[in-house]
Amino acid sequence: MTDPIADLLTRIRNAARAGHESLKCPRSKLKIEVLRILKEEGFVSGYEEEPYKNQGMLTIFPRYDQGSSAIIQGIKRVSRPSRRQYVGKDNIPQVRNGLGIAILTTPRGVLTGYQAQEAGVGGEVLCYVW
Repeated sequence: MTDPIADLLTRIRNAARAGHESLKCPRSKLKIEVLRILKEEGFVSGYEEEPYKNQGMLTIFPRYDQGSSAIIQGIKRVSRPSRRQYVGKDNIPQVRNGLGIAILTTPRGVLTGYQAQEAGVGGEVLCYVW
């Protein structure tokens, strides 16, 4: 697999649209940081780490509203292995006029676009979530 973050986002998107209670994917440190942000922002209910062979697995619980429709309306991968997208601290994108978030990898760790603006750092734009 050449892009594990795209795989994670696609699994979350598909599980949310299908109405699944949970989904599993291989574990990595970057995936855990992306999931931490999604949990803080209220897009997923939570996640659990499970030991499995050497790498481990993540069990992710998408979040739904009372009408059983997914909170995540869309996820878009921005920076890809073949085409990296970097932004400076002054060019951090706004997603859906502030209704969504941009997730960036910065020298200070994985942050949302708003957190990166407050910290005054730019970085690689991983994805947009709304």
